[in-house]
Amino acid sequence: MNRTLYYHQQSNFSRKIRILLVEKNLDCELKEINLANKPLEFLEISPIGQVPVFIDQDGTVIWNSTLIAEYLDETYPQPSFYPSAPHIRLECRKWEQLADTLGDNIIGLWVLDFMGDLAPAYYRKKYETLINRLLPIFDSQLRSTKYLLEGETWTAADVAALCSLGYYSFRLNEDWLLQYPYLRDWFNRLQERESVKSTIPKKTPT
Repeated sequence: MNRTLYYHQQSNFSRKIRILLVEKNLDCELKEINLANKPLEFLEISPIGQVPVFIDQDGTVIWNSTLIAEYLDETYPQPSFYPSAPHIRLECRKWEQLADTLGDNIIGLWVLDFMGDLAPAYYRKKYETLINRLLPIFDSQLRSTKYLLEGETWTAADVAALCSLGYYSFRLNEDWLLQYPYLRDWFNRLQERESVKSTIPKKTPT
């Protein structure tokens, strides 16, 4: 049985797993899902109907990008994206959670753009407030470190943050690159990796 990833090429959470698969040099069949018309095959293995969903060679099925990332690191540990020391691993997970929360709010803000004048002002303010609170936290952390955790290698936290910020640039704008210089330099440095370049989201032809 082949490894399989159900994904959408514009999804920041799908991209997180695609990057890890490339970095770990794992062959995997990619099945892109039409999120507007999800096939029964996909819904039968994804109780929440969201991408990504990963199926391993032994038939193990996992949904949720963080669960998949942790599973991949435990099952295929080289290279590792989660530190082995418990307290450092916890820090990694905390930063990853912040990055995923950032991504969720960016998605929410983008969805509101479709609603135009019908978009509730309360939700727009809520999303913008949280995004604007998180961005300087990431920027401040990178003021004195090469990656989000101290050390010479990137972790799952960096991957998650990269994907959320890449989604920001893709869906909304790139103003954050001008406002947060340490975050910008970190982001641009990671763009040089093949796993990052090969998973950049593309606009869908209209």
